[in-house]
Amino acid sequence: MTPLWALFLALVAVTHAETPGCKIRVTSKALELVKQEGLKFLEQELETITIPDLRGSEGPFSYNISEVKVAKLQLVQSELYFQPTRDLILYISNASISLRFRRQLLYWFLYDGGYVDASAEGVSIHTALQLARDPGGRIKVSNVSCGASVSKMQAAFGGTFKKVYDFLSTFIISGMRFLLNQQICPVLHHAGLVLLNSLLGTVPVRSTVDQYVGIDYSLLSDPVTSASNLDMNFRGAFFPLVEANTSFPNRAVEPQLQEEERMVYVAFSEFFFDSAMDSYFRAGVFRLELVGDKVPKDLDMVLRATFFGSIILLSPAVIDAPLKLELQVLAPPRCTIKPSGTTISVTASLVIALAPPDQPQVQLSSMTMDARLSAKMALRGKALQAQMDLRRFRIYSNQSALESLALIPLQAPLKTLLQIAVMPLLNERTKRGVQIPLPEGIDFVKEVVTNQAGFLTIGADLHFTKGLREVIEKNRPSGDLEPTSSPPQPVAPAS
Repeated sequence: MTPLWALFLALVAVTHAETPGCKIRVTSKALELVKQEGLKFLEQELETITIPDLRGSEGPFSYNISEVKVAKLQLVQSELYFQPTRDLILYISNASISLRFRRQLLYWFLYDGGYVDASAEGVSIHTALQLARDPGGRIKVSNVSCGASVSKMQAAFGGTFKKVYDFLSTFIISGMRFLLNQQICPVLHHAGLVLLNSLLGTVPVRSTVDQYVGIDYSLLSDPVTSASNLDMNFRGAFFPLVEANTSFPNRAVEPQLQEEERMVYVAFSEFFFDSAMDSYFRAGVFRLELVGDKVPKDLDMVLRATFFGSIILLSPAVIDAPLKLELQVLAPPRCTIKPSGTTISVTASLVIALAPPDQPQVQLSSMTMDARLSAKMALRGKALQAQMDLRRFRIYSNQSALESLALIPLQAPLKTLLQIAVMPLLNERTKRGVQIPLPEGIDFVKEVVTNQAGFLTIGADLHFTKGLREVIEKNRPSGDLEPTSSPPQPVAPAS
């Protein structure tokens, strides 16, 4: 391949790279919390280690070591850190494992048996979890490399045959140490590739928000790690459920994350919110009809007085008919994010008519409404919420400038209508929020929202609402068993 052709392919790839609507950064400050919870889980997993029976003979003596159980685990020193470009490293040093096993000794016709306590000291474990994007757009652990070593092991033999056991202990202890070395990494492989992936499987990728729209949080590329953080780019796009394959072009500014002071940062571009409003628009949600008693009495009186000249010319059967207001958004609203705040621009039509029973409605007027809403974003748990407030509002006629002047008296009462009838409905929906892609059992706390030019960021800390064991057991793959065979030859731990 010529250099020119390679350059061309690289430019094409960059041109077609999809811009993320949502980014998440996990900083090294979160790793201490994750490590504390992770070590609890790891201790429980390592306690399930099963060591095969150890049999042998030396001269006239035959021995059998069986029923080896891990009694206690002490992970004294540990580090959890990011390693460029896709790894999460866990290094445990100077750990100890207390064991208890059954001993059996046969010397000619003499037999001895009982239980013995043993300990493995100076246990070191070096594990690297490689993170990747799977074909479905979900984050997963794609590979686990592991190295484990036990520097020394000792057992407290006693009884009548203590001197014999002391003689045989070199063979027994060396064998048990070898077997223990071989069993640690299979447990960690299983914990990473099966159990941890079952936890990551709880991160929503493509899910429904309500009966109208869904959201797509597919990862666009493999996660990237630096020495201080883990960055993930998500599609961050809503879609209408009636047109689930709909995709919207993302021409918004790409969010940028520079901060590292909090445990986690989430950034949303204007596209994230635009796709939400476009989806609801296509789903036909942005429509409202008020008829009869649903129209506030004060507004009813003002409207009848305003259009009295038109009403008086109608037949008596129509004059006293209930008023009907039809409000419909004409185009998908648009979001603008600036350092000063977030605004939503909406253009809608309002049709005012009389609706006599069992007769066609009689239109009195049709007008266009331009509104600007302010939006205050907040993060509660895992839900991104918005509180809307009507800031600017104007109406004008579709017919003539003269009629637009005649509508000026309706400006204030119609704005009041929006504030008391429309905004509460809108805020009720946005208050439900939309879930952020986090695993089950983890929530955000101490959130701070910051507006940037074209996107907003939310800095927060993490809080475990459930233990890892609880979540993993709930989502453990059916038929999953503990590892019984060794993976590829373990790698020696880094010094």
